[in-house]
Amino acid sequence: MTKQQRYQFVIDYFTIHAPDAATELLYDNPFQLLVSVILSAQCTDKRVNITTPAIFKKYPTAEYLASATFDEVFPLIRSISYPNNKTKHLIGMAAMLVEKFAGKVPMTVDELMLLPGVGRKTANVITSVIDHQPNMAVDTHVFRVSARLGLTTNAKTPFAAEKQLIKYFPESHIFTAHHWLILHGRYICTARSPKCTICGLNPVCKYYKNNIKHKI
Repeated sequence: MTKQQRYQFVIDYFTIHAPDAATELLYDNPFQLLVSVILSAQCTDKRVNITTPAIFKKYPTAEYLASATFDEVFPLIRSISYPNNKTKHLIGMAAMLVEKFAGKVPMTVDELMLLPGVGRKTANVITSVIDHQPNMAVDTHVFRVSARLGLTTNAKTPFAAEKQLIKYFPESHIFTAHHWLILHGRYICTARSPKCTICGLNPVCKYYKNNIKHKI
């Protein structure tokens, strides 16, 4: 099977079984999504969604959050992983939005990466989810699933995986493919106990072929 055939199988499968795949973070505007994605680093979307309503109510815009103090924001995100750093990042991010971008969330990866707490993965999420730009955010789920399926080969870093994925996924599918791979990794192709026997992608999965198929 060629790599192109493998990608096409994956696209065909998800187009049928997850045509409306989208982020599970709850938000109403780009600013809220940016706050949520910053908080989601090494934290579940479920926990973030429990936490953000209080933040959005108290700080509905970048201007409000930029004027907040550490002691005001920290209690609201205490239950999130790394709350100290994320409190500083949120306030710093909001301050830069106000000072440099008139309070609006920019829509280029390079500009977003200037913001405190925003790396390439977060910038790719924002631009692909909000603007449907063909940017592929590679988190631990995407990195793992794409390697297991054989969509990436010998990719040692998230950036290396990203370059391979955007090379082979058609541009029109990239922003959706990000969600396909994340959700598949979250619920089926889990890190410790992947549900290979019920996975519809096992006919083209290298991990299944090399580690599971011969045991059945």
